[in-house]
Amino acid sequence: MNFDYDLFVIGGGSGGVRAARIAASEYGARVALAEEDRMGGTCVIRGCVPKKLMIFASQAGAMAAESRGYGWAEASAGGFDWPMFHAALMRELDRLEAAYTGGLDAAGVKIYRQRARIHDAHSVALADGRRVTAKHILIAVGGRPQLPGIPGQDLGMISDDLFTMEKLPGRVLVVGGGFIACEFATILNGLGSDTVLAYRGDAVLRGFDGEMRRHVTAQLDQIGVEVRLETNPARLDRDGDGIRVSFEDGATDRFDAVMFATGRAPYTQGLGLDEVGVRLGRKGEIVVDEWSQTSVPSIFAVGDVTNRVNLTPVAIREGHSFADTIFGARPRKVDHGLVASAVYTRPHELATIGLTEEQAAERGPADVYVASFRPMRSLFAGSEARAVMKLIVAAETDKVLGCHIFGPEAGEMIQMVAIPIGMGATKADFDAAMAVHPTLAEELVTMRKPSRRIGGEFAGKERGLA
Repeated sequence: MNFDYDLFVIGGGSGGVRAARIAASEYGARVALAEEDRMGGTCVIRGCVPKKLMIFASQAGAMAAESRGYGWAEASAGGFDWPMFHAALMRELDRLEAAYTGGLDAAGVKIYRQRARIHDAHSVALADGRRVTAKHILIAVGGRPQLPGIPGQDLGMISDDLFTMEKLPGRVLVVGGGFIACEFATILNGLGSDTVLAYRGDAVLRGFDGEMRRHVTAQLDQIGVEVRLETNPARLDRDGDGIRVSFEDGATDRFDAVMFATGRAPYTQGLGLDEVGVRLGRKGEIVVDEWSQTSVPSIFAVGDVTNRVNLTPVAIREGHSFADTIFGARPRKVDHGLVASAVYTRPHELATIGLTEEQAAERGPADVYVASFRPMRSLFAGSEARAVMKLIVAAETDKVLGCHIFGPEAGEMIQMVAIPIGMGATKADFDAAMAVHPTLAEELVTMRKPSRRIGGEFAGKERGLA
């Protein structure tokens, strides 16, 4: 059978763009890609990139305060100009979108600026009524923010809306306790909004290491975010030019804006997947095997729509591996078992790779090394903020099972730590590395005595202080 294309990609985010570009430019495949919104997807347009730039912007006040501690007595951030910043941010996103589009054009990928859905195992229906055929179809449509399902929720914003606001809210409620909620609460607080974070759990960042969760929760409170734990909104009502929020415990409060950061779901509705027999999981995710292949052999999926590890670099690796496997005769799988990540709160970030202390305890005896200290830079300026570094080491093999860092630029450090841990490094390997002094990261190679042993018969028993 003659097909219009060798590959048709639905979704112009990081994973889909990488797969399309590699298949076309390196392996000579005839490739088309459909994107219904802006090229670049969640990360570039409404996620990682604009969020990190807003994190930078939100720290001007803290940086000015630190400068005064170093003798710059007149240092001041002044007033924040949201319209000016927002205009610069939009220009940067336009530049990045053009770069993504230019990369596809240079590779010879045909771009359809419209929605596409699966028609059958080898054809795609476009929104304009056209139908095109392809030997392989790759779905890379990502995920979308979820709303909590309460009355009046349409009065609130989702995380995407943060980047399109006409003005900053004077008082804002952020609902949720995941990394998006924590980062956006940090941003809004730093830019001058009176920020409240409401979360139904007893500490933010469910699923992360318990000790680190407590530190992030405390830091949000310390920077001025009002953290309301074990609290959940029950309904929203319009109150003049603001929003009246009724909580499940009967309390009410008024805000200028409410932002829901209550999770994301795979964007699979309306794609025609049920009709062609593509199997979906409990959360609507596309079920794939280790090669990113769905239950229909000609249809594949990568990125957040598969709900494996929902991070941009993972989607990129999945897309690249798909292209290598299908078009390059270089079969390549993606190992999702050991992936580093970071939560960009401030002043300290949380970065992690490998097992949490709780996970390690379930698997067997392990030694936990912890260093807690006040970083030299902020200490000199009068800050009480403490950094915490943790290594989790298998008691029997000395292998480092996990690393968790709560401190300035933790994301930068965890990237380097990911290399030795990925190679199976032991605690002795870490100890053998000569420290670079004075740095934060030297603590990772100077922890000699475990704080405690966990797992098995040793669970909960202390072995001294680090």
